[in-house]
Amino acid sequence: MYTTHEFGCFYSQPLVPLLSLFLIAAVNVCKMSGLRAPSNYTEEPPRHPSLIVNSQEPFNAEPPRSALIASYVTPVDLFYKRNHGPIPVIDDIERYRVSICGLVEKPLELSMADIRKLRRHIVTATLQCAGNRRTAMSKVKAVKGVGWDVSAIGNAIWGGAKLADVLELVGISKLTSVSPLGGKHVEFVSVDKCKEEKGGPYKGSIPLIQATNSDAEVLLAYEMNGEPLNRDHGYPLRVIVPGVIGARSVKWLSSINIIENECQGFFMQRDYKMFPPTVNWENIDWSTRRPQMDFPVQSVICSLEEENTVKPGKIVVHGYAASGGGRGIERVDVSFDGGKTWVEAIRYQKSGIPYVADDTSSDKWAWVLFKAEADVSHTTEIVAKAVDISANVQPENVEVIWNLRGIFNTSWHRVHIHVQHPDL
Repeated sequence: MYTTHEFGCFYSQPLVPLLSLFLIAAVNVCKMSGLRAPSNYTEEPPRHPSLIVNSQEPFNAEPPRSALIASYVTPVDLFYKRNHGPIPVIDDIERYRVSICGLVEKPLELSMADIRKLRRHIVTATLQCAGNRRTAMSKVKAVKGVGWDVSAIGNAIWGGAKLADVLELVGISKLTSVSPLGGKHVEFVSVDKCKEEKGGPYKGSIPLIQATNSDAEVLLAYEMNGEPLNRDHGYPLRVIVPGVIGARSVKWLSSINIIENECQGFFMQRDYKMFPPTVNWENIDWSTRRPQMDFPVQSVICSLEEENTVKPGKIVVHGYAASGGGRGIERVDVSFDGGKTWVEAIRYQKSGIPYVADDTSSDKWAWVLFKAEADVSHTTEIVAKAVDISANVQPENVEVIWNLRGIFNTSWHRVHIHVQHPDL
């Protein structure tokens, strides 16, 4: 049954009284929850050997790009891994609780059994790290961050309870922008330990109106591709915020806080913000930019590497395209001559079902796979660019969107083809 408690979540709001006592109580609750955050990397889970490791501690890795186009739904083992500290461990799932508190009249503690009693909802959604394709941006000028290639992205079928349904349990109705006690944002707090938070937990937030909108399909997810979440992906419970950068889909949930202002954590206030190319680490002012949420339109060729040697003849290219905010992909254009002329690629999602960007038969939060082909007789550059249903299109050059954190590299994706003619 649902129970109330007094000190079940980790506030970031300065108005909370008796803060020091509260923090001690919050830490004690985490210790008693059955979910703990190791202080070192001796209890890491096993990983697929084909993953390309960009950072060992914390573990950050992506699959080979060719693995992404092997299936519409990305296998769990080949889904990119993004971490900021050691992977949390469940010691006793029966003791695990997630707290819902803050600016609510009746805070709750929910067990996994409580959450599973709520209506189960399924959503197919693509998660993408804001730093996807950062390595290409770093070739323009150095940036700070994990050196992702093009595979910090994946598409999965997520199962769990809608956050909007969960919030009704604490008296917050659907489509609410301000709670009865003045809450305007929903903060998600993990149990992991991040060096950026000085050993504290990872956290992030979304607006309350988004959280209470059933059509936004924000989930408290406990399943990924029909199986329980594994440890790398947030076991036993995580948030999935479709259409938004992966940084807001917090894993290993400890608490859900209804707060007046957006989360004040590091990853909301001092990271994942978009600055112009003129800003550097000497003149940056984090307060001048809002935290990034929806990701821009993106496409990548996955069937070829950056440099390729081929024989003359037909070349078939496959890749992915995606856009944030539930905006479907209206078109993918592919050029086999460096951008002089273009052909429209075939787009598809589920086998046997035609993809239509704004149709109910299509997964609006998910990526689209594409295919294009042409005869190539000489050395050239193959280019891909996508257009979403709002007519947003990828910028031609990475230089104009360069930023010091290397996020949102959505420039045209280019691969080079060296045609090797047989000896006459």
